[in-house]
Amino acid sequence: MNKLKVLHMYADLLDLYGDGGNMEILKYRCKMRGVECEIDRYSTNSEIPDFSSYDLIYLGGGADLEQQHISEDLQKCRDGIAKAYKKGVFLFLICGGYQLFGKYYKDADGNKIKGLGLFDYYTVAEPDRKKRCIGNIIVKAEISGNEIDILGFENHGGQTKGVKTPLGKVVYGHGNCTNSSHEGYFEKNVIATYMHGCCLSKNPELSDYIITYCLARSIGKKVKLAPLDDSLEKKCRQIMIDRLTK
Repeated sequence: MNKLKVLHMYADLLDLYGDGGNMEILKYRCKMRGVECEIDRYSTNSEIPDFSSYDLIYLGGGADLEQQHISEDLQKCRDGIAKAYKKGVFLFLICGGYQLFGKYYKDADGNKIKGLGLFDYYTVAEPDRKKRCIGNIIVKAEISGNEIDILGFENHGGQTKGVKTPLGKVVYGHGNCTNSSHEGYFEKNVIATYMHGCCLSKNPELSDYIITYCLARSIGKKVKLAPLDDSLEKKCRQIMIDRLTK
C-alpha cells in the first residue's frame, strides 16, 4: 500500500477558521484511494523530528499572539525544515504559516517577528487593525498545466510583499495585499496562501495535486490518482463562483 507521511506543526496553536480540516480532507481523499495517510504532530513541547523523513509539512493560520509564541521554537527547526524543503518535501502553509516562512512579519504594534527566511517575501501588518483583507476570494492558478479557480476565505491584516512566484491571479477578493493582483506563493513543492475555510475542502484539485506530488516523489515515478466523485463539491464551487462574479 502507498503511504503518505505528514507532519502537522503547531496544530494546537495554528488552527484559525478550520485550518485543521485540511488534514482531514487530505486523509479522506487518500483513504478513498487506498493510500495510508499517517499524520504526526509537532508543537513547542515536542522533540525536534527528522523533517526530511516526511512527505508533507503543514502549518495552519494563527493570530499575532500565536505567531510570537511559536517563533522562537520555529527558529530551532529552521535547519531541519530547510534541508527537507531542498530535498523536495512538500510545504503547505496557511496565513500565519505562510508569513513565518518569509523574511519577517511586522505586526500592527511594530513588533518584528523573525521568519525562517526560506523565501524572499516579507509581511507588514496594517497599523490600523480595522483595515483587514476579509471575505471570500477566488484565485486563478495554473496547477500541473491546468488553469483552475481556487476558492477560499481570507482574513488578514498583514500585507505580504516581495512575492516572486505567486499562487495565482486574484479574480475576486484582495490577495497578498489590499486589492492586490496576486495571492499566495507557489513552487512545485510549496503552496502558501491566505485561504482559510478550510482550503482543501473547497478545492479538490489542489488536494490531489499535493497527494500526487508527494506519492510520485516517494515512489520515484509518475502517479495517476483514481478519480473521486466530486460532483457535490463542483456544484457548491460553481454556486459560489457565480455568486461572487455575476
